[in-house]
Amino acid sequence: MTTPTPASGISRSLFVFALVYGGMVCIGGVLGNKQVTLGPLAIEAGIFSFLTLVMMSSAIAELHGRDWANRLVQWGFVPLLISIALFEFVLMLPASPEMDPARRDGFQLVLGQSPRLMAAGILSYGISQTLNVTIFSAMKRGEGGLLWLRSGVASVASQIVDTLIFVTVAFYGVFPIGKLLVGQMVAKTVLSVLLVPLCVTILVALGKWLDAKDMT
Repeated sequence: MTTPTPASGISRSLFVFALVYGGMVCIGGVLGNKQVTLGPLAIEAGIFSFLTLVMMSSAIAELHGRDWANRLVQWGFVPLLISIALFEFVLMLPASPEMDPARRDGFQLVLGQSPRLMAAGILSYGISQTLNVTIFSAMKRGEGGLLWLRSGVASVASQIVDTLIFVTVAFYGVFPIGKLLVGQMVAKTVLSVLLVPLCVTILVALGKWLDAKDMT
């Protein structure tokens, strides 16, 4: 018996990866409110969500081609913009008198991002993710060897651009951004080299396994 695909004409891996991708787009801005330390590196936690987006888009480019990966990036604006609109709507509603004041103030502080921060996030997402797909796909030759190298190079380049755009748009003129730029670039480069090639390789293998199930 043939196992039905999740949607007509869409493979299982594309369906599953797209679901995860949409969730990671929405959660990145929330996670970014916490600063964490990894050894000597100080980073904002949203990087883990955005590195997941890099991994997902690279894996889809490898499995389904550049066009599908770019579509994923473009459709990612939909959950991103909807989540921002919902945040703004909920923040406008009056809090219940029974709500704990500490939780009310914490919610407002974490989710009440300025329009400038929102614009920075939208711009950096679209440009950096498109750049990742472009570099990853441009480096592919023949049967697609050197997956680890392509994914690492594309991730490092896109994350540097992401940092330049986000930090400049969000904080230029507010305070000196030189040290923040350097620190974030170093942290993202190190994590891109250590995590992305291995994770993309695993995701591509997982995608092939999921798509093989469509054939049974």
